[in-house]
Amino acid sequence: MKCECGHVSPVGTALCEACGNPISEEVAKDSAPIDMRYEGVARRSQTYNRTVIDKIWNFFSSVKIAVYMIIVALLASILGTVFPQEMYIPVPRPARFYYEEAYGLAGKIYYMLGFHNLYTSWWYVLLLLAIGISLVVCSIDRVIPLYKALNKQRVKHSVNFLTRQRLMTTLEATQDWEASKLGELETLLKKRRYRIRRDGQALLAEKYRFSRWGPYVNHIGLIIFLIAVLMRLIPGWHLDEYIWVRDGETRQVPDTEFYVKNEAFTVEYYQEDEFPEDIGLSEGDLIVKEYRTKAILYENLNAELAGAEPDLKEVHRHDIIVNHPLHYKDLMLFQSGQKPNSLSALNMSLVKEKTGEQVGAFKIDLYEPEDVYVIDDQVKIEVLKYYPDFELDKNKQPSTKTPNPENPAFILNVISPENPKGEKSWLFLGSYIPAPETENLYGFQFGMPDLTNITGLMVRKDKSLPYIYFGFSITMIGLVMGFYWQHRRIWIQTEGSTVYYAGHTNKNWFGLKKEMEDVMKRADLAIELEDQGKGGKSS
Repeated sequence: MKCECGHVSPVGTALCEACGNPISEEVAKDSAPIDMRYEGVARRSQTYNRTVIDKIWNFFSSVKIAVYMIIVALLASILGTVFPQEMYIPVPRPARFYYEEAYGLAGKIYYMLGFHNLYTSWWYVLLLLAIGISLVVCSIDRVIPLYKALNKQRVKHSVNFLTRQRLMTTLEATQDWEASKLGELETLLKKRRYRIRRDGQALLAEKYRFSRWGPYVNHIGLIIFLIAVLMRLIPGWHLDEYIWVRDGETRQVPDTEFYVKNEAFTVEYYQEDEFPEDIGLSEGDLIVKEYRTKAILYENLNAELAGAEPDLKEVHRHDIIVNHPLHYKDLMLFQSGQKPNSLSALNMSLVKEKTGEQVGAFKIDLYEPEDVYVIDDQVKIEVLKYYPDFELDKNKQPSTKTPNPENPAFILNVISPENPKGEKSWLFLGSYIPAPETENLYGFQFGMPDLTNITGLMVRKDKSLPYIYFGFSITMIGLVMGFYWQHRRIWIQTEGSTVYYAGHTNKNWFGLKKEMEDVMKRADLAIELEDQGKGGKSS
């Protein structure tokens, strides 16, 4: 596209690269202030649309498309919080049953649409990738031509360029204009931190150009943030689990080479005399002061040897309390739950049904029950079924709500010389029911069960967190650059006996107008600066 000044600009350029004169037919015919967006340079997305690559580029370079994708991602993210994600289901129940049972038809639809695992679903990850690609393409499509245009902008421009700026006026070039006034204006603008460039009787004053890069710095931060979020999908980079550990128990931390031992879990309560005034407690009321887990963290040195017995080495000790987790390398264990005085084991005695004579005692560990309990050389008890948290499902069949021994039930089979095939009984807390088809010779007596304290620990690991914070910091820098500074330019150019005085900014036109008027006032030049409306967009 050839300008009247003789310069040839690439196809799609709105303003001549040399003199700034509008050269596109649409801009040249319009009398409104010039659209200074991207300095009128040609962008790839507005120039080429022939090949498949061009069409893909143009799709991702569209801000409108990017906004639509962000809206879809936001709406999906909101829907993902309506019900808890599968990993946060409060009871260990299969998702296909839990959502319908807990939330009815809405829960069933929620599960069928796949929102129960939204943030790791393939389409949600692809949506985030598409948003990231759009940010990259949008930035490249705009920042490269903008950088080139700003770097090679000239001081002298065509009169048409100056008169079609939103803020402009003209003055008469008096005899002392060239001798002193232009130099005085240059000095005044320098005091206001403008960078001055001169070309004869033309002057360009510019400051805060860096603010134009604010949106693109913001894009870089968002891209880093998205990459960091997607890095959580890398195995070993992100962990969000929950474990219950009994007093004295050592359990493997899920999906890691570490084991944690709960030496003791304690609950401390406030004493009545610790409060300076009456807070309305009834007799016997207690207020928790502290939950504390004395924990030891071990590392399994045989973690990489498949099938090898764990070789545990102590690596860290820490008393875990609320808001003070055990922190080792990138692993954190938070105090998050408690079950004091929970069932641990049942102390039982096998007795003869008719006489009540005790045959022998045995103990059932509710966390790791044995398959067979030997009473003596002739009598043994088989555990046929174990339901840690017994319930009848909707088909009236026995099942367990959770794997935790909240309401334990067993089907036991007593094998004795009198009945080599065995006699079956249902065993519940404090009671047992003989099988109806047989006359059982043996029954059970219950002793005091073993109780234990159980601590609930939230397991967190997130290697991507530093990168998320870094991306967030870059984003904030970009926002500050764009919000608190404005790219301001003032042109002063003499053509014959007329002085053209024009200004442009990417935001805060009122501030630029006041500054331009104040500079002229200090130079004792009476002007009436014209604001030609809001047609001149900039970015």
